Amino acid sequence: MRFYDRDTELASLQEMLRQSRQEGRMTVVMGRRRIGKTELVRRIGDERTLYFFVARKTEALLCQDFAREIEEKLGVPIGWPTTFSEVFRFLLTFATHQPFSLIIDEFQDFQRINPAIFSEIQREWDTHKRQSKMNLIVSGSIFSLMKRIFEDAQEPLFGRADRKIILKPFATDVLKEILADHNPQFTPEDLLTFFAITGGVAWYVALMIDNGKTSRSKMLAYLTENNSPFINEGKNILIEEFGTDYAVHFSILTCIANGERTRGEIENQLKIDNIGSYLVRLEKYYGLIKKRLPIFAKENSKKARYTLSDSFLTLWFRFFYKYQAFVENDALNQLARIIERDYDSVSGFALEQYFERKLRESGNYTRIGKFWDRKGESEIDLVAVNEIDRIADVFEIKKDRKRYNEALLRNKVDVMLKSCEELKGMEIRLGVLSMEDM
Repeated sequence: MRFYDRDTELASLQEMLRQSRQEGRMTVVMGRRRIGKTELVRRIGDERTLYFFVARKTEALLCQDFAREIEEKLGVPIGWPTTFSEVFRFLLTFATHQPFSLIIDEFQDFQRINPAIFSEIQREWDTHKRQSKMNLIVSGSIFSLMKRIFEDAQEPLFGRADRKIILKPFATDVLKEILADHNPQFTPEDLLTFFAITGGVAWYVALMIDNGKTSRSKMLAYLTENNSPFINEGKNILIEEFGTDYAVHFSILTCIANGERTRGEIENQLKIDNIGSYLVRLEKYYGLIKKRLPIFAKENSKKARYTLSDSFLTLWFRFFYKYQAFVENDALNQLARIIERDYDSVSGFALEQYFERKLRESGNYTRIGKFWDRKGESEIDLVAVNEIDRIADVFEIKKDRKRYNEALLRNKVDVMLKSCEELKGMEIRLGVLSMEDM
């Protein structure tokens, strides 16, 4: 699959490259695994670029790998350094007279190798940055660790990044472009399945495209093929985040994927009290769930519901983790039957996510959300508000437009207006979003 999108991020990286010719610049690129960070940073356009991958080796062995890369790309001998501080100091000094870019991938894994490396980087960077013309790009996949390294005021690298790029999934229009390039006759069902499975994550998109899975039936079948990369994907990308404490986190995520959306519902399902700290970590620290409140509700409202932030993980926990016994017993054909049987329950939620993302991407609204009353009733699928122009667009989301009932929606809006003083005096526009609007 060819390289799509990322124009804004590439422009930002190239601006940092330009500035680094005057003095050192540090850019941090963060994002979930598979989002396309490595492919992005390798396209910065600098003829002299070193690429360091932080493999799980001893510091001395890792430095030998780095020394070989230096000698090959820069043409200068560095000997046999045994600490990263030696390597980094050498490169910062070298860059005072010969500018170049240094990419350090999976940067957070220095934590496993030698946590003191972060302090050593800080010391050398602070000492040499103004004289050095190094364009330093550090990239990391374990979001929680990367945020702590660069955003926790107690950490040595706090405040050192000149720019941070949080790489997000492909936008809905880009997904449509990709699918149209490889299946010009795609249907709305094809597009919805493409979104539900990949969520716009670059690696999943490339897997589907490169393997010719561009229709609903082929995409769903691919999930459970022998040796499918999707089968253990959720576990592969999350075990490192959670460590040995993953079982409770996984159970909570499974409940949310299955529709247990409130704290009380999750606690009842798991027979565990006081999961509040887990929910806070999953939302604030890991970024895996979203706490949803009715639009304009106060932050301390007791009406909170939870959803998974990631489309693919919603699907993975709904099917692969829930039915892991099928996987362990090689009953993938039976799991395929369950996915085909129950896929509509996931795709309906995916359709809501699709339109919410699409409206956010439009930039036309200052606030987007849902509404439900204190009993959890009178639910409205999507409320998009422009507080500047005093307009609120209220939508029901239906796969089949014929099922839309405007009178029913109007009754729900009447309930919402009694709860949301902020909407009074606004122009309220009612409508429906269906598959044909994708």
